[in-house]
Amino acid sequence: MVSKHALAAFAFAALVLTSGCLGVLTGEESLTFESEPAATDATVASNAGYETNGTRTLEVNRTFSVAGQERQVVASNHITTYEKKIDLGFFEAKLGVFSVISTPAVEVAGETLNPIGDYSNDQLIGLVQSQYRGLTDVEQVNSRNVQILGETANVTKYSAKATFANDRQVDVYVHVTKVRDGDDFIVAIGVYPQQLDGEEDNILELMRSIEHPSEA
Repeated sequence: MVSKHALAAFAFAALVLTSGCLGVLTGEESLTFESEPAATDATVASNAGYETNGTRTLEVNRTFSVAGQERQVVASNHITTYEKKIDLGFFEAKLGVFSVISTPAVEVAGETLNPIGDYSNDQLIGLVQSQYRGLTDVEQVNSRNVQILGETANVTKYSAKATFANDRQVDVYVHVTKVRDGDDFIVAIGVYPQQLDGEEDNILELMRSIEHPSEA
């Protein structure tokens, strides 16, 4: 089902260090990076009908062999998830999902190792889809610019089919965006049924209201 668990899988996949960057990893001490948590404004979420499940820390721990030495890299991501119960007439469940993911840039010797910084929105939605098989038939609809954390962020809207609880399939829209704020990359993902009028405005407002750092 499309839920915080599916989107959490994205956060786990956020730190995929490429072989081209491994030359800066020599040394004996572990390299540790942690993002600051991000969330949307609580009042904005409540007014839109979304309830938070809180913020979780998702740790990625990898060991690399470089020049005959092993180097451990630990990166802590944060994910804050919100859900909204929606009644489609034939089906009622928490079909609206909004998640804010913060992942450290992981800078070593002036080089950013977290590839999320170079990912386009198409690559981000592809990463979500690769981690979650319940999201299919993804097609780009349009894109627009939105102000997030003082930056102009490109938000891309996709149409897709999503499988929810009890194997019910629903046509959904998925909105994806990313910004750099300080030492972290912030990724926001919103999912909701296509037949729900006005929900796009709610998702965009949730994105505009993102706070970083937030109180975890």
